[in-house]
Amino acid sequence: MINRKTSLMLASTVAAVAVALLISARPAGNIITRSGKTTIVNTTQLGSSVRGFKGNTPVLIYINKNKVTKVEALPNQETPRFFARTKALLARFEGMTVSKAAKANVDGVTGATFSSKALKKNVKLGLEYYQQHK
Repeated sequence: MINRKTSLMLASTVAAVAVALLISARPAGNIITRSGKTTIVNTTQLGSSVRGFKGNTPVLIYINKNKVTKVEALPNQETPRFFARTKALLARFEGMTVSKAAKANVDGVTGATFSSKALKKNVKLGLEYYQQHK
């Protein structure tokens, strides 16, 4: 037999879980923004668990007419000397269609392996999110 106190605790827990699920199910307002005809995807929230060598490596992905026009790294804690090498990696996505870029197996950068993997994961997350919410 469940007493009143246990019943209230159970109801509170169920309500809290329901609210959390509803909040997490809705798209975040600042992941996709628009500037003129360009859509910009910010992976700061999407890739919050994606870590490079020293932490998160979020990117901005610029999309125009269903093509990636630019991928830009946002501020992060990676070692600047090594992270600078990853600009070439991000440029490899430019000009690809969104669906091709989301599936692309772009080579990483020697000397910046952790950062490369994290950046590629962030780009993939951002492009998949775009495809689902455009």
